[in-house]
Amino acid sequence: MSSAPVAPRDGLAVDALPEVGRGGQEACPYLDTQFVADANGQRVTDFGVDTRFNPPACVFYSYPDEPQLIVMVRRLSSFGQAMEVVDFAAPIDSTSPAEYGEWDGGRGALGGIPTGAGSVFAVAKDSMAVVVWSNQEQSVKAETIAKQVIINLGL
Repeated sequence: MSSAPVAPRDGLAVDALPEVGRGGQEACPYLDTQFVADANGQRVTDFGVDTRFNPPACVFYSYPDEPQLIVMVRRLSSFGQAMEVVDFAAPIDSTSPAEYGEWDGGRGALGGIPTGAGSVFAVAKDSMAVVVWSNQEQSVKAETIAKQVIINLGL
């Protein structure tokens, strides 16, 4: 007898991505746009949020077609689900281990991510996951932003 997988608390699939197009100016409620520009090293031209995520996922654009930065904070049903999100964002076979305090996950430069080529910093703690994809290859930029998100949200 098998049981159906438990859905994440937000009702979205583990591999759900934010859907935010260009042209918006809806501010991220937990991350300052100028901080993003400074930390990622690119001017922010457009930005928006996807309120299907709670808190909303934030997407920032610069001049390229792909986003320069995508930030997701996922509240899930278990640590196992939080790690599934981390493993989706930062596959263990293509990234290095990452940690920040009690947060664990993966980091590294990757191609074929939602920002095109770039890097990811994804960590989980308890039933929470924080994922930052950047179009910059240096994962320290994604890490800096992820740490600020964790601080700003008191996670």
